Amino acid sequence: MESVLITGASGFIGSFIVEEALKRKYAVWAGMRSSSSKRYLTDRKIRFLTLDFAHPNELRAQLSGHKGTYNKFDYIVHCAGVTKCADKAEFEYVNYLQTKYFVDILRELNMVPKQFIYISSLSVCGPIREKDYSPIRADDTPAPNTAYGFSKLKAELYIQSLPGFPYVIYRPTGVYGPRETDYFLMAKSIKRHVDFAVGYRRQDLTFVYVKDVAQAIFKGIERQVSRRSYLLSDGQVYSSRAFSDLIRQELGNPLVVRVKCPLFALKAISSISEFVATRARRSSTLNSDKYQIMKQRNWRCDISPATEELGYTPEYDLRRGVGETIAWYKDEGWL
Repeated sequence: MESVLITGASGFIGSFIVEEALKRKYAVWAGMRSSSSKRYLTDRKIRFLTLDFAHPNELRAQLSGHKGTYNKFDYIVHCAGVTKCADKAEFEYVNYLQTKYFVDILRELNMVPKQFIYISSLSVCGPIREKDYSPIRADDTPAPNTAYGFSKLKAELYIQSLPGFPYVIYRPTGVYGPRETDYFLMAKSIKRHVDFAVGYRRQDLTFVYVKDVAQAIFKGIERQVSRRSYLLSDGQVYSSRAFSDLIRQELGNPLVVRVKCPLFALKAISSISEFVATRARRSSTLNSDKYQIMKQRNWRCDISPATEELGYTPEYDLRRGVGETIAWYKDEGWL
């Protein structure tokens, strides 16, 4: 039985990757901090490995101890990282530097797996192809405009710079599904009869259901691809209102007041919110990074390399995915 280590296993995407690995009969190791919740990791087949990415000496001892008992992992899915920070410098520290520590120690201990799978983001590409709304491609020159996107790109460039290192990079567009909290805020707002949108210029959006991200990862393992990068979406393009309209339908079409905020107003609100949150040493849902993401008009992306090389076929369009997600929120008492 082949083994897979999934870092960030307690998180939204990581927990679904764990479930997919179990379904495909891998020996699954969940890599996580000692303080992380195991709420979604209840299967008895899961083995746990505490990993301290912030302290290289601790991380070296933890990985060395594992190797001494179990040997190295066949595959590693590095999903650990941050999407929100009180201090922007933390993005680079966690998403780039801690990834570098991890990779360097794996190489030092001769624990490089058959594939090192890095979960990145479409945000590394930035607001490109905005004039003609043509699909963003994996080989486009990245131009990130967020601290998060820069940190992810820096990690990508580092692992790509290592001769022969067997990386596979996935850049999903907006990932949604059960357990996710940001899109949940939209659902909660609509339930309270307010639908918030930004900007007046056309916006083309793309989404990918979390189970399809997990599916793509294991398709890549099966095909034994190496030193490749792939964009992931459900293959469709949606209007700016599509997501909220589907949420509203799943909630029984409540009366909704639609509020459209001009970009200049959103920028001001985001700046104030970020300033207050930074002073309070906490992260803010609305911040300058979020402003840049909401401002971006073109999120189309070309997933043909993933479909052709991996056999990736998205199983969830937005209607099916939103339906399953809202049902989960209701069942869990979130809505």
